[in-house]
Amino acid sequence: MPIPEVEKIWMNGELVDWRDAQVHLLTHALHYGTGVFEGVRAYDTKKGTHVFRLKDHMRRLHRSGRLYFMDLPYTVDELVQATKDLIKANGLESCYIRPIAYRGYGEMGLFPLEATVDVAIAAWPWGTYLGDDGIRHGIRAKISSYQRIGPNMLPMAGKATGQYINSVLAKVEAVKGGYEEAILLDHNGKLSEGTGENLFVVKDGVINTPPMACDVLEGITRDCVFSIARDEGIPMQEKIMVRSELYGADEVFLTGTAAEIVPIREVDDRLLGEPGPITRKIQDIFYSIIKAENDRYEHYLDWVE
Repeated sequence: MPIPEVEKIWMNGELVDWRDAQVHLLTHALHYGTGVFEGVRAYDTKKGTHVFRLKDHMRRLHRSGRLYFMDLPYTVDELVQATKDLIKANGLESCYIRPIAYRGYGEMGLFPLEATVDVAIAAWPWGTYLGDDGIRHGIRAKISSYQRIGPNMLPMAGKATGQYINSVLAKVEAVKGGYEEAILLDHNGKLSEGTGENLFVVKDGVINTPPMACDVLEGITRDCVFSIARDEGIPMQEKIMVRSELYGADEVFLTGTAAEIVPIREVDDRLLGEPGPITRKIQDIFYSIIKAENDRYEHYLDWVE
C-alpha cells in the first residue's frame, strides 16, 4: 500500500522533515533484520484524537528490544510523548503509527552489540489493513505452506523486523492464490496465527484462540478480545487446535492493530459464511471503544491534547 507523505518523522529525539528521515546503506538492521517495531493507531472521535493503548505498545517495544539485547535509549513515557508531538506536528486526526528501534550504522557482522540503537516514529493516514468490505463481510483465507517460526528459532514474543520475512512469504503466497490472508501452522503443525493477526475460532458459543506456546504474538487487540469476552460473559479459552477445527468452526476471526477485527468467511475454499453473532458482538464493542463511546474502556485511550 502506498504511504502518503506527511510533514515530519520523529528520529532519535528530533522531528525531521519526511524526506530527510534517511539511514545509511550500511545500517546494521538493513542487512540483518536487527530491529523491533510496533503498529499503533490513533482515532479521531467526537471527543478528540486518542491513540489506542499507546503506553502498552511502547512497553511491548521495550520488551521486544530486550529479547534482542537492545536497550532503547528512550523511556516508555518519552516515546509516548514523542508520538503525541509527532501527531500534532503533522496535523493528523486519525493515523497509523510505526515506532521502530534498530541497530544503526557503524558495525557490520553478526555480533551487533556495539552498534548504536536508533529509534524513530512515523505516522501517516492509513485505512484498515484488510479493507472495510472485509470487516463487514469477512475475507477469504488459506492455510499457508510456510510454517510459523518456532520458539527455539526466534523469540516469537517480540516483534522483530527480520522475523517478518516469514509472514511476507505467506502473505504473497495467499494473495497470488486469490486469497486475502494466510493462516500459518506452528512448529508442531497446530494452528498459530495470520501473517500479522491473531486467530480466533468460535465453536458452540466458546471463543478459542491458540496459546503463546503455538508461536503467536501476545497481541494487544487479542488482549482486548479477552477483556470484552470476560465482561460480556462469553466463554473464552486458549486452546491448541488443528486445521480441521477451522473447517468445522461456527465463526472465525482475526485481530490486530492494523486489521482491527476481521471475520473470515472462507478457509481453504470451505465456506463459513457471513460473520456470526459472537464476532459481530466483539466487533461492535471494539468499535465503540475506539470511537470513545464506551466509558468502561476509557483507560485504553491515550488522548492527544
